[in-house]
Formats: sequence, structure tokens, C-alpha cells
Amino acid sequence: MADHTQPGATEVQAEPPLTSLSHGGGCGCKIAPAVLSRILAQTPSFPAPPDLLVGNETADDAAVYRLNDQQALVATTDFFMPIVDDPRDFGRIAATNAISDVYAMGGQPIMALALVGMPVDKLSPEIIGAILAGGAEVCAAAGIPVAGGHTIDSVEAIYGLVALGLVDPARIRSNAGARPGDLLVLGKPLGVGVLSAALKKGALDRAGYDRMIDTTTRLNTPGPALAQIDGVHAMTDVTGFGLAGHALEVARGSGLALQIDWSSVPLIEGARALVEGGFVTGASGRNWASYRDGVRLGDGISDLDRALLSDPQTSGGLLVACDPEALDAVMGCFHADGFAQAAVIGRAVEGDAGLGIA
Repeated sequence: MADHTQPGATEVQAEPPLTSLSHGGGCGCKIAPAVLSRILAQTPSFPAPPDLLVGNETADDAAVYRLNDQQALVATTDFFMPIVDDPRDFGRIAATNAISDVYAMGGQPIMALALVGMPVDKLSPEIIGAILAGGAEVCAAAGIPVAGGHTIDSVEAIYGLVALGLVDPARIRSNAGARPGDLLVLGKPLGVGVLSAALKKGALDRAGYDRMIDTTTRLNTPGPALAQIDGVHAMTDVTGFGLAGHALEVARGSGLALQIDWSSVPLIEGARALVEGGFVTGASGRNWASYRDGVRLGDGISDLDRALLSDPQTSGGLLVACDPEALDAVMGCFHADGFAQAAVIGRAVEGDAGLGIA
């Protein structure tokens, strides 16, 4: 059997590369924000029960349902097509990404269910098993079981999780709670979509691949600790809509203007050079077309910068809005869990809901 771990491998493979079985990979598979809005506009509304504390009103990361005065259930799901050819790495990335939405609400994961769609006429049980094993490995690292799931025979390879967690209702951190004066902290560097585009075209070296795997399989474990900090007012994770898209959701949900200092935004090493070389995902352009009316770009922001701002981040970092006095505690949470590139990238201010980048 071929070695699926080598990016850009040229040897003849006994089975097709995973990425060849999908039209898009990772969070780049997401339906564009504008199209999604049109689809959801046709969905009949249903009166929300009082115990549904977070629904779909602000495009938040997960639903939250109150069980009692001390506990609320955090429920989310995420799945996508392969972003890499190594089956274990694909499983690890997809599981990390799915569990992230629980952390982004301030919750502690408790269990997961696997969602599996595989072309069984093209992939062996061993390859499919390796994908599931990678996901189970990440769940074990998060301290939760894969308690069940569902499988289907599909044309494209699809894997992900339903992730469930618990949170104190008083400690829920949605994407709609930012306050004027809050600082914005980003936990992971940008550039996953760019690196994945290079990988698919055989232009990503081993070091670049390792950097991509390191960031996409790093669980956003600071989430629950961050939610315990009184000065943390809002959280989300930056995924398929890119930094600009998810920051805009925070701005609109909070009714504030967010200002981002582009020079302070961390990038994965090599990402900018790859953008300069033309490695940009199609999802980046679709993202920008969907939310450009809500984003104001400064004169110094180039087209390459814009491509990185809208770059889809598979298993991206937490974006936190916090009181300046809580910054040391916030950074301490990130650094304690190994997020060395966490950085202050902007602030929230009074103004029309929107995003400014300079």
C-alpha cells in the first residue's frame, strides 16, 4: 500500500489519494456565506423554547440548551471532505475541527458521534478504518469517547463528528457578547487554506505539511478556561469563512465595529510566500464576494492580504474579545496550552456593525 503521509508523493498508489475523491477539502467545502443566507431564509421558523440559550440567530458555533441552573448542553456538528491524503491525519483534523465548536462556546466536551460517508468501492476498509482511528485519537486526547455514529456509502469521502459538551449557563461565551473597548485575541495563525491549496498541487514541502498538521490538529483546549475569566465577553473559532468572515459575525452579533490591525495578525510560516506564488483557494474568493460589503479595507491592504483575510481556516484558532484588564489572564491561558503565536490583533469600538482592517 502506498505511503499516504508524504505530501506530493509521486509513487503509484494502490488506492486513489483521498483528496482526488473530493471537489474541495476541509472547511473550504463550506457553502459561501451569501448562498447559505439565501438557503436559510427559506427555512421555516419555530418558536425557540426558553431553555434554548443559543440558537441560530447570530450564526454562533453551537447550540446551547439549559438542562438545569448549573448545566447546559452544547451541541454541534461538523464534517467535510479530505484536506490531506494521509487517512489518519484527515481523521485527526476533522475531529479537532468539530470539537472546537464546543470549546468556542466555553464548554467542556463530553462525547462525540462519528459521521462517516465513504466511497467503499474506491477505498479499502483499512484506509477508512485509519480515518476513524485518527478521529478517535483526537477524541481520546480531548478526554471523550466516540460513543456511536452513522455510516453511508457516498460518492465522496466525508468524515466528521457530532460533538457534545457541558457548560455553566453563566459561563457561555457566544460570538455576540463583545463590548466597546474589548481587545481581540487570535489563538492560531492564518494560512491553512493556502497551504492546503499548495499541497493539492504538489507544491508544499514536508516542513510546510508538518506546520499545517500541527495547527489543524491542535485542540482549542483554552476555551473552557477562557470562559471562566470574567473579562472575556465573546468567543468564536475562525474556520471556513476566514478571519474576516468570522470577525464580521462577531461585529454584527455584538452590534459593534471591529478594527483589526493586519500587521499584528499571525501567519503560518510560508503562507504569504505561497499566496504570492498563486496558491489561493476558490473558497477565499467566494468568501470575500459574500461579505465584502461589511468590510472596510485600509489603503495599505493588498489583494494578497485580502486573500489571507478570507482564507478558509480548517480547524482554526479561537477569536476572543476581552476587557484590556483581562488580557494577561487570556494570554496566560493560551500560552499554558502551547499556543505560542496567540496575539492581540485589534479591538471592538462603538459604531455601525462592521469590520475595518488597516
